[in-house]
Amino acid sequence: MTEADQDAVKAKLLEAAVMHVPFDGWSEASFQAAIRDADVAAPLARMACPRGAVDLALAYHAAGDRAMVARLAAADLEGLRFRDKIAQAVRFRLEAVEDKELVRRGTTLFSLPHHAGDGARAIWGTCDAIWDALGDTSEDVNWYSKRATLSGVYSATVLYWLGDDSMDHQATWEFLERRIDDVMLLEKVKAGVQKNPLLKPLLAGPNWLASQIKKPGTRDDLPGTRG
Repeated sequence: MTEADQDAVKAKLLEAAVMHVPFDGWSEASFQAAIRDADVAAPLARMACPRGAVDLALAYHAAGDRAMVARLAAADLEGLRFRDKIAQAVRFRLEAVEDKELVRRGTTLFSLPHHAGDGARAIWGTCDAIWDALGDTSEDVNWYSKRATLSGVYSATVLYWLGDDSMDHQATWEFLERRIDDVMLLEKVKAGVQKNPLLKPLLAGPNWLASQIKKPGTRDDLPGTRG
């Protein structure tokens, strides 16, 4: 089975699985129901998704990332401050979700110790996609710090959004703005420290070390990726 064939089978299974996940979670029960509903041979299903529902949950997350990137590409962001572009991207990502329960169940799945690494990689991938879509050209330690910082903002916003029942999720967007404001304040403080003539000599060593850190050569070299 080619990679394209596997992707096609996975997409078919995912389409069938989302009907069951709100009730059974991203579980073996949902996976078996998807196999049955999609009329896919069990061996083919296992080839496409060796870890069953975990692979479907990751495929669902990746589909949301693709929808976000497509919407960002079509949006007119000219004239927006960069912090507002970030906020818009996070909003687009959450608005790509048709059923909160699918994300809630995914959060439960990826909070388990043996799946936490998968969840962290998925969130990092989302934030990497956002920075790439917005034209980030970082090559050094900033490549990592930008994605790590956004991962924290994104994760906190998702958890808030899951419990938000305000009109049009207005409370979530206000929460997101506050989190970005916090980050911008921290960046302002960091910039002030870097410009302080009394501290510059003390920072020469750490800054040099930071300059030696380079972004990964390929997406397979992301933090947390299995070797």
